[in-house]
Amino acid sequence: MAIVLGDNEYGKAETRVVRIVRGSPGEPARHDIRDLNVSTALRGDFVAAHLAGDQSHVLPTDTQKNTVFAFAKERGVDEIEDFALALARHFVDDIEPVRGARVEMDEFAWDRIEVDGRPHEHSFVRRGQEVRTATVSIDTGGTRVVSGLRDLVVLKSTGSEFKGFLTDRYTTLGETDDRIMATSLVARWRHTGTSVDWAASHADVRALLLARFAEVHSRALQQTLWEMGRAVLSEHPQIAEITLSAPNRHHVAVDLTPFGLDNPGEVFFAADRPYGLIQATIARDD
Repeated sequence: MAIVLGDNEYGKAETRVVRIVRGSPGEPARHDIRDLNVSTALRGDFVAAHLAGDQSHVLPTDTQKNTVFAFAKERGVDEIEDFALALARHFVDDIEPVRGARVEMDEFAWDRIEVDGRPHEHSFVRRGQEVRTATVSIDTGGTRVVSGLRDLVVLKSTGSEFKGFLTDRYTTLGETDDRIMATSLVARWRHTGTSVDWAASHADVRALLLARFAEVHSRALQQTLWEMGRAVLSEHPQIAEITLSAPNRHHVAVDLTPFGLDNPGEVFFAADRPYGLIQATIARDD
């Protein structure tokens, strides 16, 4: 039985690049900031590197890092999907041994600090935990763009129940028709093409996810994810599928009876682990 080299790739993970745009003709003192975490991975003719240590076809990962910095300067950073597409196309089109590339990006958002009610020209405050994401893959099968977000923390203090579930002799969880439902949402949606207004699409998908989370009376987090994903696909025909991952951030009512106090759903302990993890992909049947 022969031993062969299987699928392989290599790249530079988590290159942190901050791009400052210093002024414009109309506002020379105004700065803008884009804050990214970029990972690249290349596939291609790298058999000799594995079998014989021959690096002649290997573009160093340090070069991949440098390319990210150079592109940030030369072409600038616009929407992260466009920036990832430009990097992936460069690696596939310009580096001869490379047959496929994947570029993953996280973007950390910053808001301007307000002073006396006016946005400051060059001072910023980091915007919460939420991170915008994008992954671009280019190979002989074509170009795929997956947009997304992670660490979108949401909570509804009512409008959620959990009852009628399967039980066995190890079940201790009680049924409830009124509970807190909270999660730190991860969402990734795959586009059918690349002619997309990335900023507008991202903003609208995010708004739809939040609206359905708020509006749906939830009998289970699974049901809520289905309704959120269905709303996105219904409104965006250019999105082929969306994958949602939602850790259930449990909130447990505290027993205040030792202190002579009632607790009609007002004081809770926020448990960070263990937690239920609910995941689903909602896709078009074609």
